[in-house]
Amino acid sequence: MKDINKTLEQHQRRLSRCRRCPDMQGPPVTGQPAVSPVMLIGQAPGNREIELHRPFAWTAGKTLFGWFERIGLDEAAFRQRVYMAAVCRCFPGKLDKGGDRVPGKEEIANCRSWMEAEVELLQPPLLIPVGKLAIGQFMPVSKLNEVIGQRHRLEVAGKVRDIIPLPHPSGASTWHRTEPGITLLNKALQAIKRHPAWKEAQDQC
Repeated sequence: MKDINKTLEQHQRRLSRCRRCPDMQGPPVTGQPAVSPVMLIGQAPGNREIELHRPFAWTAGKTLFGWFERIGLDEAAFRQRVYMAAVCRCFPGKLDKGGDRVPGKEEIANCRSWMEAEVELLQPPLLIPVGKLAIGQFMPVSKLNEVIGQRHRLEVAGKVRDIIPLPHPSGASTWHRTEPGITLLNKALQAIKRHPAWKEAQDQC
């Protein structure tokens, strides 16, 4: 455990120095170096996350951590016991018409090796991608209704792992606040709650 912890901390120090994408606004955001059987994969940090140096640090985070508190982990415990990764670790910037820019394919590819290294190191049996961009890194997704509310068993980094997707908790989205999103979100949370990896994370000291 100590060796994994040290390696993970070294990995995060290298990640914090990454400047591969000239149009991205850093520094890269990382969660705590939690050695965990569960990995959460977000999309990309917003400008508030860059300022506060932690993922899901603002309004969407309050919603997200409210979901996890319903199944047994409040925000502080979640940050300590679940490894928080993302498709991209830097802020893509704002669009002229408002809203955050979606990272480009090259930017996503540039950042992919960081998450691949984390999966290789932690070997998490449970992955929780949040939002369409994150879900799309593991499976095709045209409509959230088709993938949320289910446990998917897919090969990731050479091993079959469980993937339980969640919608993005953005206040701009109504999907998780209207049906069938409300029901499918609850089904997904209950599937996470029942998963042995989640129970293991809950039991960590």
